[in-house]
Amino acid sequence: MRTRRVFVILVTVMLVMVVAWWSPGLLAQAPSGTRTFDPTVVDPKAAIAAAVAAFKQAQAIQNFTPPKTPWGDPDLSGYYLDATYTPLQRPDRLKNKAFFTEEEAIAELTRVITADAKVDPKDVHYDWKEYGMDGWQSPIRPSLRTSLIVDPENGRLPALTPEAQKRRADRAAAARVRDPQVGVGTMPAFYTRCIMGNAGGGPLARGGNPDPVSTVGSEAGVSAEFQIVQSPGYAVILTESNYDARIIPLDGRPHAPQTVRTWLGDSRGHWERNTLVVETTNFNDKSPGTNYQGSTDALKMTERFTLINPSTIKYEYTIEDPHTWTRPWSAEALLPRIPPPLYEFACHEQNYGLMNVVMGSQVREKEGKPPAAPGAER
Repeated sequence: MRTRRVFVILVTVMLVMVVAWWSPGLLAQAPSGTRTFDPTVVDPKAAIAAAVAAFKQAQAIQNFTPPKTPWGDPDLSGYYLDATYTPLQRPDRLKNKAFFTEEEAIAELTRVITADAKVDPKDVHYDWKEYGMDGWQSPIRPSLRTSLIVDPENGRLPALTPEAQKRRADRAAAARVRDPQVGVGTMPAFYTRCIMGNAGGGPLARGGNPDPVSTVGSEAGVSAEFQIVQSPGYAVILTESNYDARIIPLDGRPHAPQTVRTWLGDSRGHWERNTLVVETTNFNDKSPGTNYQGSTDALKMTERFTLINPSTIKYEYTIEDPHTWTRPWSAEALLPRIPPPLYEFACHEQNYGLMNVVMGSQVREKEGKPPAAPGAER
């Protein structure tokens, strides 16, 4: 009898532990509209209000000194959000306006969040909002900048070289003659194959939806989180999307030989006072993978990470590729801290994505319309 009582007590304790562990996940997956959800993930107005409050509180602190790691480096470690609704290139409607006023920035965020939240779930197979995956459901903030690009001053990408223009024309021509029946076999994106994440070989902040100018490589919503991990002599940037990881030596070693090339490139870093500077070269340029914005293996990316207050990293990057653009160009974004963790990236192998792309191509072919623009399958 005593043994039986002990057994019952142990089972009861185990059940309580399981329920306690499982309940938060259950609540997090509850249908939208229930009281168990944070209002900011079910109500766009609540999300806007929270974003505005964070925006007003998280201003740059003059001469801010970040904490130090035990070995003396500035401590940037933590979790951050690189989602943004600021487009990579400045929209034509804003022309030479590089900055919003604070009121205009709030109005712009309200406009894009409202547009994003109105997406009909029937048009995208299932409701992303049910999983908290829409960009507006994240701790996204307004931005005073009208484009991520800060150089050139017009906020636009530099002109393509003749070589790059030909590459794009050839790619578009190949897409037009591609047989939709074999679309699954010729899909050109490693992201579609769950081999690389959204970030791929390029910067973390790439510009946001829903403006048309930012539809290529936009990163406004899904898996837009990353983690910085530091140890003596190294930094690691781990993205949630596909769990890509860049291991960055900080000990002054040279880049790998030119014959060694990877999809994420070869990164080397160093400190300039409180700023982590990371230079990445040695990108791959083999089909079916494509580098950022269609660049070549000559791509060079220089990133700068600076903690400007306890909750915000100023993220700057410069892109160079003489085989793609007529001059280097630079962009900038403010990336807020977010609570941990990075969740498991459970890739679904694009089951519906692949079928829908091929079926859509077949429909467009029957209608006599041109295929979707290169990159649209992402």
